[in-house]
Formats: sequence, C-alpha cells, structure tokens
Amino acid sequence: MKIEITAFPRAQQGSSASRRLRVAGRVPGIVYGADKAAQNVEVDHKPLLRNLGLETFHASILELALNGEKMQVLLRDYQMHPWKKQVLHVDFQRVDRNRKIHMKIPLHFVNAEICPGVKTGGGVVQHAMNALDIQCLPDDLPEFIEVDLKDMELNETLHVMELVLPKGVEPVPKLKHENPSVVSVHVPKEIVIEEEAPAPVTEIIGEVPAEGEEGAEAAAEGEKKEGAPAEKKEPAAAEKKESGKKGKE
Repeated sequence: MKIEITAFPRAQQGSSASRRLRVAGRVPGIVYGADKAAQNVEVDHKPLLRNLGLETFHASILELALNGEKMQVLLRDYQMHPWKKQVLHVDFQRVDRNRKIHMKIPLHFVNAEICPGVKTGGGVVQHAMNALDIQCLPDDLPEFIEVDLKDMELNETLHVMELVLPKGVEPVPKLKHENPSVVSVHVPKEIVIEEEAPAPVTEIIGEVPAEGEEGAEAAAEGEKKEGAPAEKKEPAAAEKKESGKKGKE
C-alpha cells in the first residue's frame, strides 16, 4: 500500500509563523537526510491527521511530492497538541535505497486461539512486545511482521531470535544481544482475597466489674443492711410534753 503526501515549501519560520500556519489548517514540518540539506515544509492538516491513524503510515516508505518532485521518505516524528486532535509538527526522513534503515515494525499475532497452550492447556497468551525494532534496506521493509502461535505449548515463551522474519530483515544489534521475550502462554494466576479479621477488643480492667462481681457486691451490701441495728427515732415534741404531764400527776 503506497501512501502519498503533498508538501509545500515553507518560507517563514518561528513560533508566530507556525501558529499562523496552524490557524490556516497547515502543519509545519521538515524533510532531512540522504546527505541533502534539510528543508522546511508545510502539509495539510486533515489528510495528515487521517494518515496518522493508519498503522502502515508509521511503518512504510511514503511518497512525498514537493515542488513537482517525488521522493521516498519515512515518518520519523510528530508532535500532537496536549488535548486537541491537532498535529503541531511533523518530521520526514529521506530514504537512500542503498542504506539500511532502522524502523519499528508492528507485530501481528495469529492462531493464538488454536495453539495447544490455549486450546487444551487453558493458558492465556501474554504479549511482551507489540512491535519490533528492525534494520533492512528500504526495498525489504515490511508493513508488519506476522508471528504464528499455532505450535505454542503451555508455559512456552517465544524470543526475538526465534521469530521468522522476512528476507533481508533482522533485529537491531541490541535485540540480537539481549534476545528478550516476545510472547508467552501461561495459566493466569488466581487472585486470592483474604477476609479481614475483626479488630481485637481491648478490655479495660477496673472500670467495669467482672461477671459475678457486681452481684456479689450487691448481696454483701444487702447483708450489711439486714444485720445493722434499726435506727432509733426520737419521740415527737408533743409526745414528750404528754409524758411530762403524766409524771407530775
């Protein structure tokens, strides 16, 4: 799939000129590489934003039309507005057909549902990578790399150096040396939720009588009242006077 882009020379530079371009629906950019001087360009925003949503736009050789000349380029970088769907800047690199290029190519995983580790082992496919850093000549650049999982067993891991790559394509030297894992099949771990134990109750000794003590104290109090002599009541004043009169008679 060939993707074509139309660019226009950009004469004015600086932040003010870039803002005016964005208001007018254009995106400032630059084209560099292939032992040629860098050139400032501008492209239409709408088709660029639409192309950025395509996977192949990020991993393919693009055809850039500029000043009536067509050249092969790669998308190397772009900046987006923090919260708007607006491209602020874009970088393209010219392609030299005789020089190897370094690209990040998407990985397409197939046959995951029929591999033994999933179908009979009850495992789940776990991706450690979704794209691979490769190097190759421009004419050998693939749009994606297919990873066939049909033979993967349970608890098996596929590493970078075990991938089947297209002719002329190889991992970058760092990946060759480290040989990291790409995909694996494992039984998912069960999530165990432990029930929280009730908070311990602290008993404050001395403030609340222990069981039986309260009844014992009440009984002792009752015994004291029963054994105590009855209180003597003084006779009323009238009774004293009456007794006094009887004595005189």
